[in-house]
Amino acid sequence: MRIALDAMGSDGAPTIDVQGGVQAARDTGHEVVLVGDQTRLAEILARENLQGATVSIEHASQVVEMGEHPAQAVRAKKDASIVVAMGLLRDGKVDAVVSAGNSGGVLAASLASAGRIGRIPGVHRPAISTILPTLQGHLFMLDIGANTDCKPEWLVQFAHMGAAYAEHVLGISQPRIALLSNGEEKGKGSTLVQETAALLESAPCGLNLVGNVEGKDLFRGLADVVVSDGFSGNIAIKTAEGTASMLLRVLRDEIKARPLAMAGALLAKPAFGAVRKRLDFREYGGGALLGVDGVVVIAHGRSDALAIRNAIRVAISACERNIVQSIRDRLQKVTALPDSSPA
Repeated sequence: MRIALDAMGSDGAPTIDVQGGVQAARDTGHEVVLVGDQTRLAEILARENLQGATVSIEHASQVVEMGEHPAQAVRAKKDASIVVAMGLLRDGKVDAVVSAGNSGGVLAASLASAGRIGRIPGVHRPAISTILPTLQGHLFMLDIGANTDCKPEWLVQFAHMGAAYAEHVLGISQPRIALLSNGEEKGKGSTLVQETAALLESAPCGLNLVGNVEGKDLFRGLADVVVSDGFSGNIAIKTAEGTASMLLRVLRDEIKARPLAMAGALLAKPAFGAVRKRLDFREYGGGALLGVDGVVVIAHGRSDALAIRNAIRVAISACERNIVQSIRDRLQKVTALPDSSPA
């Protein structure tokens, strides 16, 4: 299997990306294709231990920067690393693409003419997903940023794509599906949430629906898949990330301020380490961009080598379990969906 890594994507690129790519190639036994400036990548790669790792370089002379308008940048920069990576996927030269770059740029590159892989037939809009830890295990959430304004029909498709991923990639039988809302009671939520709920309830859809879930209950494990518009979903996960980071920082500061607590902390160090690992976004690597006609994984811009390695592992897992075909098959079977011609 060959995985294209946008080596110019993360905040620490290209060094961090190269290190993560080498680790993933060694750990998984699959080839990682580093896409970016060949001279810079070769210099960094020469300092890495490549024993047991198959790594190659695909040159790209441009980069889509974080501050750029995604669609405009992708159109203007035909040789940007993410565009070149998508072109490799489109042409069947790699099996998946991983990037920690501008998420809007990744989405635009997957749909734009230069690197276009396009949408799975019938999909309204692709959705960015993520995995979050809960008290019961894990939660799969989408959309977390691809579509700030959504239509009910899009959220219905997000529910089906999320169910397919949870079942085929995460191994959850009959995953419980919920809508993110400001109240768990039926009838609560924005117009979008209420209309989506009505669509899901009005016809057989093959989903294990459990209703609404509030932000405070996301981590209780009440659902396996939570569906949201990209605006609300993005705020929810970034609030969760910020809260987890703050709690760990406050806990550390309070322990350091108390000598007796320091002694107790030494005994509890293994437990603190386990908690940190459960809450660490790096352990989950990245989220799949679902709905595009290929395996694409978007990692956090703050990713380090560990996060990049794990994002590549996510991509490999999605390929091995043929998630694109699973989504295609599921949408074709759901005859009760509204008109699925792209808007």
